[in-house]
Amino acid sequence: MSAFRISLRKLQIFVAIATHGGTSAGARALALSQSAVSAALIELEDALGISLFDRVGKRLTVNDQGRALLSTAEDLLATVRDVEEGHAGARGARAPSLRLAASTTIGNYIMPMIIAKYRRVVPQCRISLRIDNTEATVSAVADFSADLGFIEGPCRSREVRVNPWLEDLLVIVAAPSHPIARTARTKRIGVTTLRAATWLMREPGSGTRDAVEQALLPHLHNFQADITLGSSEAIKYATAKGLGISCLSRYVVADLVAAKELIALSTTLPPLRRRFAFVQRSDRQLSEALQEFVNLCKAFDPT
Repeated sequence: MSAFRISLRKLQIFVAIATHGGTSAGARALALSQSAVSAALIELEDALGISLFDRVGKRLTVNDQGRALLSTAEDLLATVRDVEEGHAGARGARAPSLRLAASTTIGNYIMPMIIAKYRRVVPQCRISLRIDNTEATVSAVADFSADLGFIEGPCRSREVRVNPWLEDLLVIVAAPSHPIARTARTKRIGVTTLRAATWLMREPGSGTRDAVEQALLPHLHNFQADITLGSSEAIKYATAKGLGISCLSRYVVADLVAAKELIALSTTLPPLRRRFAFVQRSDRQLSEALQEFVNLCKAFDPT
């Protein structure tokens, strides 16, 4: 097998197909024709002597052999990007490219502000941001799908390094028409009432779910997640409709609290705080562009 038959371009096409779930989507991501992408995949599989995908109809699913190659290919392509950024040559510095991942609260409410500031400093920078729960964000960094991740829950992976970052305040909220909100106008809500309430919660694996349970369980000892929803936005609006009470980041509920569609409940509990963090592969150093982005994150003032 000739090493020249496995080009970086073919590896890039393979990663695009695996990431986007097919040759059509991979072709769109790379601005190539589907026929060119399909041909490159066939050539790569022939060069390696293995099949990288299970083919069911027109859908491609990465198989075990493909997954084994995927992390290596992504790491190699990331290394090449670092070399290009650090040694741009006589034509001048190339635009840096940042692949970021963030859990939902950070991704939806904080990252847009930081990215906007970064783009003012480095306007030519290319940035991709994937938003998912904490567990998926950590996995993206661990398997080289993202260069840097921002999480709001605990990290159990040994492959990444956790760097404490920003403090967040969790707020218990209810619709103004909810019986608990009416009670809260005259007195603070106690643990017995909170324990018996209908709670709207994120799904297991969410950083917000983990943080809420860690914050509330020492005080309530037991409470039931009666309704589980897949996003903080869904929980916020369901709470505003009176379906129950919830505990969410101040960043998430700020708009509906200001609009008086939600009430921040006064309770007998102490302030409920958590700390956001950013994670990186333990065995990788941040590029100059990523370090500059991290420095901007550290200087971020949410007030």
